[in-house]
Amino acid sequence: MPNENIETDALIIGAGPCGLFQVFELGLLGIESVVIDSLPSKGGQCSELYPDKPIYDIPGIPVCTGEELIENLSKQIEPFSPHLILGDEVTELERKDGSFDIKTQKGKSISAKTVFIAGGVGSFQPRKIRIKGIDEHENKWLHYRVKDKNAFHGKKIIIAGGGDSALDWAIDYAESSDHIENGGTVSLIHRRDEYRGAVSSIQTINSLAKSKRINLYENTKISGFDSNGANSFMLNIQSNGSEQTIEGDVLLVFYGLSPKLGPIAEWGLDITKKSIAVNTESYQTNIPGVFAIGDISDYPGKKKLILSGFHEAALAAFAAKAIITPGKKVNLQYTTTSPLLKERLGVNDN
Repeated sequence: MPNENIETDALIIGAGPCGLFQVFELGLLGIESVVIDSLPSKGGQCSELYPDKPIYDIPGIPVCTGEELIENLSKQIEPFSPHLILGDEVTELERKDGSFDIKTQKGKSISAKTVFIAGGVGSFQPRKIRIKGIDEHENKWLHYRVKDKNAFHGKKIIIAGGGDSALDWAIDYAESSDHIENGGTVSLIHRRDEYRGAVSSIQTINSLAKSKRINLYENTKISGFDSNGANSFMLNIQSNGSEQTIEGDVLLVFYGLSPKLGPIAEWGLDITKKSIAVNTESYQTNIPGVFAIGDISDYPGKKKLILSGFHEAALAAFAAKAIITPGKKVNLQYTTTSPLLKERLGVNDN
């Protein structure tokens, strides 16, 4: 709705896992929040890039997919009823009279006492394959993400890339009995013979290549293609001066992300290499009242892990509480014993 005016204690920019958990930590302290994200749905990279990819390092959850993590976080924040604004982007941020005046691309005006930047690597888009004419086949046989891995079972899958996403999906399909038993194949093409993925994943790729579960093409580049329609293609590849052609039904390209900070870069924040410097006591930026958590924040020893972002969200919430209710002591309470926190969570002990 154009010209909509919203007032809130906290504006969270980014609806990925860290942004959603920030809602929870603020809610426990009685702070209402608004969440905005340029993507049309919540979840950030978890939903956009690896909804079906297993995640193993979330405390207390032995394994879950990216999509399951977002579903659980969404359920966890339900008691706090955050205002979600999706498919819109913050374009202007101005400090005025002890709060922030924020404008969005779609004409909303937001007044917030604090701002949390939880935008991952900022607005991002996949780095695309540069071959003339191939773009018109995107979302036909050319894909930059896997929305439904079952849709590709039994097909000739060619994966391009050498990072975690490329290796993870190559392993996932090569080890899938449903895929292999239905006549599916997996080919992995990488421009080098060194990979950017986890050591254990590289070892698994080499093992699968030895057992012929993966057709591995190293030091190889894609030079051209010939489409057989919407559902299949022939790919031209070059390696060590020789050329050959391989047939595929699905081309998955994982060349990484091209991060763009967008308007955030113009707000006067201390930014180095597209990351925002923060104080680790509060995860506040150089602008009082503006915090940065998750992959976009930067400090000595920073590790870009989801669980690190959860920790950052907790400390940032306490610092924000002190700004929103100045002069009042912020006591640490525990959800296991605090009647107030249980009330906020809608928990009934009876």
